[in-house]
Amino acid sequence: MNALLTVTVTVLGALTGRLRTGWRDRGTEAGASTLELVILILGLITVATLLVATLTAAVKSRTDQIN
Repeated sequence: MNALLTVTVTVLGALTGRLRTGWRDRGTEAGASTLELVILILGLITVATLLVATLTAAVKSRTDQIN
């Protein structure tokens, strides 16, 4: 497995676990604070960036093999 893909899956797993515990521990509080939303959005942007980098590296590697 590609090293970048491994890192992407690991980061995604960590973010998912953190999100689950965060929402479970909230209790009866309604809504999300601005800071929580910012952290969530930054996490999603990070995962998307890693995914794009992984796919780009995989396509480039495969293209190099074909040529």
